[in-house]
Amino acid sequence: MFSRLTTGGARRALPLAIAVGSLAPVLAVAGTAAAATPPRVSCTSATGGLAATLTRDITAALSSRASTAAVALYDRVTGTRCTVNASAHFDSASVVKVTVLGSLLRQAQESHRQLTSREVSLTTAMITRSDNAATTALWSQLGVTRIKHFLSLAGMTQTTPGADGYWGLTQITAGDQLKLMALLTSDNTVLTPASRGYALGLMNRVISGQRWGVPTGAPVGVTVHVKNGWLSRATHGWRINSVGAFTGGGHDYALVVLSQDNSSMDYGIGTVEAVARKVHHDLAPTARASAVYAVRPPVISHVPDAIVPPLPDVP
Repeated sequence: MFSRLTTGGARRALPLAIAVGSLAPVLAVAGTAAAATPPRVSCTSATGGLAATLTRDITAALSSRASTAAVALYDRVTGTRCTVNASAHFDSASVVKVTVLGSLLRQAQESHRQLTSREVSLTTAMITRSDNAATTALWSQLGVTRIKHFLSLAGMTQTTPGADGYWGLTQITAGDQLKLMALLTSDNTVLTPASRGYALGLMNRVISGQRWGVPTGAPVGVTVHVKNGWLSRATHGWRINSVGAFTGGGHDYALVVLSQDNSSMDYGIGTVEAVARKVHHDLAPTARASAVYAVRPPVISHVPDAIVPPLPDVP
């Protein structure tokens, strides 16, 4: 017997049929992140002064928030890396859909075939509209063994697929999600250029109502590839996750922000976007922020988030 959970948190104005960011049955979750603590930001850079600037600005962005957050950043142009709680585990919500896509593309490569018309339709809905039914169909088609195979090839050793088909409860880390972004934006033996181009193309075509998160503050001229996830549970409040890669116009970087303990969806998005604005500005201090990602979509309240079994959440 299933019941619908109606949250009191603010939500983006999304079509109701695709508003759910992740299927989220209330089950025990291994390795969720600890309660909010002052951020410990670690940055290195080949560009003088940039590490110190990013450390200061990311610390300031997170210190004003009640969220528990993890951050991972690389910038190939400046030789920069930053991490905050990069090995802490979070419920994936819908950002796992990029992993599902990668697993399918790898399977197709190994079978020496193109994606079928059905798979093209499902992957397009899964990434551009965050469609859950499409994700469930592909998750079932692949099976956990095939998904684990892709994770192993990608070196994503800290990621554990959700049990019993509950892909939204996959345990992820910011560090592993950054590895995935790096895989999609560089030559490697796991995904061909065609596969990577297909994945990035879908992430660039995410509908306007889901372009919040790490793209906020991205400079004019950069090509944005993004996938977000949003999920509310009885413990740790809203999970708001955002992963993205930014290429072109002389830029080549990726940013991952995972969060929980958010009082509402909008509050969690605010946490992610506070970090994103600082990162984009520090990496491109003289660039103008793109207007496409400068204004949030409208916010609505009391939108049903997920269908869950009538069971207590387990801390």
